[in-house]
Amino acid sequence: MRGLLAAGAATAVMLTSGVAAEAATAFPRYKAPKIFGTTFQADPKHDFTKRIHSRHDGILRGWFTYVRGGVAEYEPIRWKKGTHTEGHFEGPPEGDVMAYASPVATDVIFLSAYGCKPSGGNLTVSRKTGLGAKRCSRATLIKRHGKAGHPALITVHKGKIVQVQEIYTP
Repeated sequence: MRGLLAAGAATAVMLTSGVAAEAATAFPRYKAPKIFGTTFQADPKHDFTKRIHSRHDGILRGWFTYVRGGVAEYEPIRWKKGTHTEGHFEGPPEGDVMAYASPVATDVIFLSAYGCKPSGGNLTVSRKTGLGAKRCSRATLIKRHGKAGHPALITVHKGKIVQVQEIYTP
């Protein structure tokens, strides 16, 4: 019996590491921004005077503002320290044109901090980083983030959103 359990556990580890290895090779590792950075991340190569389009390759601390037809509009966010609380995330001021739009890849990696139910559920957050650790479906990502902006690290590669990792905020 112990042998069967050990074999099952070994298989699960191999499958999990295989998924992680597959995901890691799908796009290069980009340098992640500070999770609770207090400034908006710049994209110096991006021309905001032209129509809304994809951000350049990399990781953006941001949130989705709108999702339709598999295309997500998103904007950068920053941490605003509070006087009575620890603080909160905020987007650019009203009228500021710092928005991007990219298709959500069909094989997007969505790492949730709140479980895989569309409305959220149990916490599934890494204690080390405060980032989501539970892999959920593309449909869950679109249902949850299409309604309200949740802080996340959004990875763009070749014009598509390939990974979204939620930031846990109490």
